Amino acid sequence: MQSKTRKDSPAAGSDDAASGAGHTAASLSLVGDREDNQDRVCLASHEGVWLMMAVDGMGGHSEGARAAETAVAVVKRAFMAAPKPLLDPQGFLHLALGRAHADIVRLGHSVSLDVRPRATCAMAIAQDNGAWWAHVGDSRVYQLRDGQVLARTRDHSHVELLLQQGLIAESEVHRHPMRNYVESCLGGDAAVPEMSISRLRPLRAGDVLLACSDGFWSGLTDAQIGELTGAGAATLEARLMRLGRQAVKATAPYADNTSAVALRW
Repeated sequence: MQSKTRKDSPAAGSDDAASGAGHTAASLSLVGDREDNQDRVCLASHEGVWLMMAVDGMGGHSEGARAAETAVAVVKRAFMAAPKPLLDPQGFLHLALGRAHADIVRLGHSVSLDVRPRATCAMAIAQDNGAWWAHVGDSRVYQLRDGQVLARTRDHSHVELLLQQGLIAESEVHRHPMRNYVESCLGGDAAVPEMSISRLRPLRAGDVLLACSDGFWSGLTDAQIGELTGAGAATLEARLMRLGRQAVKATAPYADNTSAVALRW
């Protein structure tokens, strides 16, 4: 299992937003209480197809930020080059994650295995009123509808296994002593890591797709995350930033890098 260590540091952050074809999107990446930000996010739209990514460079290993940057660059390059709409979104997700993993492995070929660059990753493709997503590790994708979590990815972690077996409750995940350990990641060993790829998830108008690092979801309840779908004057960008700041505050003074991208269909 791979551990993501923590450091204390001042908080800082940035965000951006985009829209197109009636859809609204936003992103943020806050440093939290760390010395630097090893998360990276990606939000891209090309010929009516959307790509969302949240990548968490693993701080206990060398060059976590570079690993995250490599994953984003590899996947975005493949996405922009692929004919649209994607004929096989699941195949695209599998191949793109495999290529990202291979490139991150090459980053660490000259150092010992235990300190090679690594990253967790969550990504989604949205097109034709449907979404497909994939993840490695404990970065997550959520589908939100009417203020609730309709579906989410299941972490590649020991704590998630305990949760699925009914040995702990959802409320215990955030304070479990092994909450920062993941059992699958990009980089490190050359073997292709465990990755989970969803089936087609139909999208309705008003649904929100969210991809985020564990620094975001670990400081929030499902009910709070569901607020991204709320009505009212607040924009998606404003709601996302508010939740990001709440997540940092909830886990201070040990707040992790806190990053997310959201798309309202």
